[in-house]
Amino acid sequence: MNRIVLAFRAFFALLFSGKLPDDLVAALGLVAKAAARTEAAKPAPAAPAAPQIQPADGALQLLGMLQREARVLDFFMEDIAPYTDEQVGGAARDVHEKTREVLKRAFAPVPLIDAVEGSTATAPADPAQVKFIGNVPATGAPSSGVLRHRGWRATSASLPKWNAKQDLRILAQAEIEVE
Repeated sequence: MNRIVLAFRAFFALLFSGKLPDDLVAALGLVAKAAARTEAAKPAPAAPAAPQIQPADGALQLLGMLQREARVLDFFMEDIAPYTDEQVGGAARDVHEKTREVLKRAFAPVPLIDAVEGSTATAPADPAQVKFIGNVPATGAPSSGVLRHRGWRATSASLPKWNAKQDLRILAQAEIEVE
């Protein structure tokens, strides 16, 4: 009969006060202080580690942007053999325009040599900015030549802030229309 009384006392004590009185703890053979010590001895949960940003993450992020805004993957992964040149040209014009907007916004590219291709150009002072092609003398780099490609330099690199919860490998979600 004593156990029934203890059970009722424990039930109502927990129901109304949220804790057992000390005499009930002792009668049940429980040790309240030990539970508190055990709780205090537990190490605090470690903060989640910051995600490691890998070099490929920026490339995946850029490719995702190009897919979202210009549908680049859709264009290049499609087999274009069955389409006419006019159909491919129309699609390419749209992809080109939207891709150009993304690249300008993300990198603000400017020509290394701002001159008309096919004209005579003087080599820049920094040898890393130019690649000589054609009949290059073995004695050293020439000071000028015909500009075949202006080259490009990024004046900025501003990709959107990366969300650690986002799986960058998902370049475009599949779309399912519900009817």
